[in-house]
Amino acid sequence: MSAAAPGTKAGGWREQAPLIFPALMLLAFFVVPFGLMIAVSLFERVAGGFFQPVLTTANYARFLSLFFGKILVFSLGLSALVSALCLIVGAPFTYLLTKLRRKWQVPWLVAMLAVLSLSEVIIGFSWSTLLSRTAGLSNLFVSLGLMDNPDAWTPGFFAVLAGMTYQAFPYAVLVLYPSFSRLDPSLAEAARTLGASPLRAFFTVILPALRMALIATFIIVFVFALGAYLLPQLLGRPEHWTLSVLITDQAIYQSNMPFAAAMAVFLVVTSLSLVLLTTTLGRKGRAA
Repeated sequence: MSAAAPGTKAGGWREQAPLIFPALMLLAFFVVPFGLMIAVSLFERVAGGFFQPVLTTANYARFLSLFFGKILVFSLGLSALVSALCLIVGAPFTYLLTKLRRKWQVPWLVAMLAVLSLSEVIIGFSWSTLLSRTAGLSNLFVSLGLMDNPDAWTPGFFAVLAGMTYQAFPYAVLVLYPSFSRLDPSLAEAARTLGASPLRAFFTVILPALRMALIATFIIVFVFALGAYLLPQLLGRPEHWTLSVLITDQAIYQSNMPFAAAMAVFLVVTSLSLVLLTTTLGRKGRAA
């Protein structure tokens, strides 16, 4: 058997070298912290806000309690509702956007990126002002005769839903845009040739052709909304707090790091599972 050429191993190392730094960053900033978080989630809390390395699953069992179960269900339901609203509005918006000339598409895409650059604090306080009694939309409705007196719509569930949908909407548009822009125009033309209206062609031809992209967008927005932290606090009441807010409350204010770590592990595992599902659906879509 002939020995491998000396240059082969050297060339292989040179090919793998660019991956070393990202791998070290992944190890240092995700794998190690996540491993420590799993370990702390299995520890037992003791008096005084400390914990001891006694293995227990009691922190995960607390999810079965009615109080934390309601928060978990609310967080999942709110994320699903935000994702659904972003798809319902984002799909036709993106489709119409791709029908514009390129020079008109660019300003809209830049506007989407501008919203993404905004801090969650700025978005929260902006919506808080917009829905307030003193300077909110209710004053405009009063001036138009649609309301008798101005009213405050925050804090409340509607305010949380509106703020989170506004924040997540650009993600939905930017994820859907490549799929809609690459869509074969002959599909809609064939449907219209057969007598379908533009609206019917959109629902019966365009959307089914992009079902994998729609599902992937729903999952991506769901994962993003599941990690919402500031907006539920700024725009909602305690009953509108999400799992991310509760994690901070348990870790900082209740000094219950093991239980906070258990909730964080659940949140990370759920997000990673959904991202993996999105990747799998994307591969199936390309294979089809």
